[in-house]
Amino acid sequence: MEASSSHHGLAILFIVLTSQIALTLAYPPFLNDRNVEYIKSSCSTTTYPKLCYRSLSVYATSINTSPKLLVHTALNVTLRASKATSRLMVKISRFHGLEPRVAAAMADCIEVIGDSVDELQQSLGELGHISRSNISLTMSDVQTWVSAALTDEDTCMDGFAGNNMNGYAKTMARKRIIKVAHLTSNALALINNYASTQGYHLP
Repeated sequence: MEASSSHHGLAILFIVLTSQIALTLAYPPFLNDRNVEYIKSSCSTTTYPKLCYRSLSVYATSINTSPKLLVHTALNVTLRASKATSRLMVKISRFHGLEPRVAAAMADCIEVIGDSVDELQQSLGELGHISRSNISLTMSDVQTWVSAALTDEDTCMDGFAGNNMNGYAKTMARKRIIKVAHLTSNALALINNYASTQGYHLP
């Protein structure tokens, strides 16, 4: 009985060790380190490198060292943040007792952030159809849409400017919008870098 238990234990240990070796071979530590370093290096060219690295390094394994996947992930992260901000602002706009100026700025902001979400979705869709034959037109379109999204976000932030716009609603909304704008700015910088690696320089 003891011999049987011993063999059983050795068998389990062998399976565990084999599995660990297989995982190590499939995802060598040095590969992930290389991926992380690639993201860090790419983010160093953006306006907000710390935010860029923090938002993208968690996807190091899937990005690998692909400029296209890096851009695609950056746009996806930005789009998700934009949608979440839009939902939050709709909720805040329903608060009772908002100052008229804050309520008006909130309504305008919800509209332009909605436009920003649409533009980011369009850029992602276009990026998915990129090929050697259409890279110039595709990258130009992507750059235009992401630039437009950034402009919309800046417009939204401007609406909350001024000392007479104090209050919790303004503070919460502006904080989220600033982060989305910074993510969008970083995505645009990575798009420009990707375009240059393909031999196309955006105007």
